[in-house]
Amino acid sequence: MTTSGQSSADMRSAVRVSNTDGGSRYLIVCEHASNWLPAPLGTLGLSAGDMTRHIAWDPGALPVASRLAEALDATLVESCVSRLAIDCNRPLDAPDLIAEISETTRIPGNERLDAAAREARISLAYRPFHDALADVVASREAAGRATWIVTIHSFNPVYRGVSRPWHIGIIHDEDERLSAPLLAGLNGVPGIAVGANQPYSPADRVYFTLEKHARPRGLPCAMVEIRNDVIADAVSQDLWARRLAKILSGIQEPELNLGMETANTKGNRRSA
Repeated sequence: MTTSGQSSADMRSAVRVSNTDGGSRYLIVCEHASNWLPAPLGTLGLSAGDMTRHIAWDPGALPVASRLAEALDATLVESCVSRLAIDCNRPLDAPDLIAEISETTRIPGNERLDAAAREARISLAYRPFHDALADVVASREAAGRATWIVTIHSFNPVYRGVSRPWHIGIIHDEDERLSAPLLAGLNGVPGIAVGANQPYSPADRVYFTLEKHARPRGLPCAMVEIRNDVIADAVSQDLWARRLAKILSGIQEPELNLGMETANTKGNRRSA
C-alpha cells in the first residue's frame, strides 16, 4: 500500500519471506532484522549513529538467521522495519510496543502518539509481519508439513551498566523440546558461556512471537539470543550459524516427543 508520491526507497516491504519452498521442518524468524525507518517517520528525532545501535535493531541477527536458514534449507521470515517504529515481538498492549525510551535513549518521534498514529504503525509493520508469518505456518500446516520455529536475536554485552557474561542464551517456557537439546549441544562447545533464559526470559515479554504463532499450535519452538559482539563480522556470524545448524539438524523426532512428555508433565505438576 504505497502512494504515487512515495519513492522506491519508501516502498520497501515491511516483511520478507525467503526460501518458501525450503525442505526443512525448521522455520527461522528474525523480528529485529532491520534498522530501516520508512520516510514518513523521518528519523524519529535520532541521529544516524543511534540507528546503528541495538535500540534500533539486533545487530548481527539477520546474517546469522540467513546463514542458518541456508544451512538448514529452511524458510526465513524477517521484519524489514526498525523496532523503533514498532516492536513486532511485543503484544499490542505492551508498554514498549512503540518505545518512548529505549534503554536510556529518548525517542522523540514516539512520544505522545494518538490512537490514529499508533494504528498507522501497526498497519505499517506489525500486522504485515504477523500476517505473513501466520500465512507461512498455515500453509505448512495445510500441506501436512512439520514446523519447528526458531527465532534469532542478539543482545548487548552491557545493559544499563551491567555486564552480561553469556555468549549465547536460549529462551524458552515449559516446552523444552528444542531448548533442551540446544542447551545441551551448546554447553558441549568449549570456551563459550551459555545461558538458559538469559539474558531474558518469557516473563520479560520477549517471547511474544512464539507465544502467538507456535505455542497455540503445539509447535516446538525456542528463541536464540547471541551477544552482538561475538557476531560482529561475517566470519563469526557464519561460525555461530554453523554451530546452531549442527545442533538443530541433529534433533530427531523421538527426542522431540520425549521432550514434549517432559514439558506436559511439568505443566501438569504446575496446575495440580
